[in-house]
Amino acid sequence: MSASPESARLGRLERPALAGVLVREVVNFSSYWRSATFSSTVEPTIYLLAFGFGFGSLVSKVGGYDYVQFVGTGTVATAVLFSSAFPAMFGTFVKYQFQRTYDAILAAPVDTEELVTAEALWIATRAGVYGCVPLLVALAFGLPAAWGMLCVPLIAFLTGFGWACFGITVAGFAKSIENFSYIVSAVLTPLFLVAGTFFPLSKLPRWAQIAGEFNPLHHCVELVRHAAFGFHAWDVARVGALIVFGLAIWRLAIYAMTRKLID
Repeated sequence: MSASPESARLGRLERPALAGVLVREVVNFSSYWRSATFSSTVEPTIYLLAFGFGFGSLVSKVGGYDYVQFVGTGTVATAVLFSSAFPAMFGTFVKYQFQRTYDAILAAPVDTEELVTAEALWIATRAGVYGCVPLLVALAFGLPAAWGMLCVPLIAFLTGFGWACFGITVAGFAKSIENFSYIVSAVLTPLFLVAGTFFPLSKLPRWAQIAGEFNPLHHCVELVRHAAFGFHAWDVARVGALIVFGLAIWRLAIYAMTRKLID
């Protein structure tokens, strides 16, 4: 009796399957990289310039840092969010709902777990690159270079993986693309504003400071800021929080997409 396709598989997350999906994404990305790069990097840079030099003319220092440097390191998280959660939400929904791309991919020896993982890794890789753009702009405007900044692409990648999985999860549960408005307005915008990007959380009420410690974007902001100005002892815990966030949302994304693609 011949083995079924599932029993013939070598195991979970097979490298050829992941590589196949990643290669497809890279080839496809070559056709629209200009618009994707523009949308993922220009808006965070505008935030940096507007807040850094706008409020910077009124507030010289925040938390012991020049305000332009404070915002410049913080907007890395903004760039990561814009280049991970948003493309994952809209891109995933379009691929399975309108283009039927996922149906074609799953017809090959690729399962939903490998598909979601490869998609999230690809989006996280892009976020790791795009997240460095605000930092480079800040360097051009006087942010002192530091060896710790070499860790920023890794921090952005780790954060981007979690938010990419978040976007895939939202797309998996959404019934229509209009539902994304609720997520953007009620979830992403508040988390973006209270991440410590434009002002320190220490100025907020105590309950808001505690809630901020559960915000993955805040951990990204603090890690990038400490990479530029000196790491702190608690940064290991922040890395751990990002890993836990990424792994938990990754499994939820797999569940959401498995449920959606089976329906």
